[in-house]
Amino acid sequence: TRFKQMIKSAIALAAAAPLMAAPALAGPYVNVETNAGWTGGDYTGATTDLHVGYEGPVGESAAYYVQVGASVVSPDGGDSDTVPSGKAGLTVAATDALGVYGEISFIGSGDADVDRGYGGKLGVKYSF
Repeated sequence: TRFKQMIKSAIALAAAAPLMAAPALAGPYVNVETNAGWTGGDYTGATTDLHVGYEGPVGESAAYYVQVGASVVSPDGGDSDTVPSGKAGLTVAATDALGVYGEISFIGSGDADVDRGYGGKLGVKYSF
């Protein structure tokens, strides 16, 4: 059932939490992330990324990461599918308080007739 899948995802996330809470150092890492969705009060499904990655500095004021692996796509009321996925990102400290970041991502499809999905993210973060 969907509830059991959500519980399994939560357990996997909790198990990986100590790895993600470690200080940011250059090198390899494991990232487990679940994104769930609702439209109004209707649960639509979840996608759980199971990635391995590498991160490191770029000069004095920037850092990058790349990660690849699989995503378990679990639509509400549908069959789960495991597909390839990945992300790459860059963060730059514009000032001591202002950071700029960007990420590109992809997710495959279990259906050869369905195109691969791509995404992008840009943002700024101001720290007080």
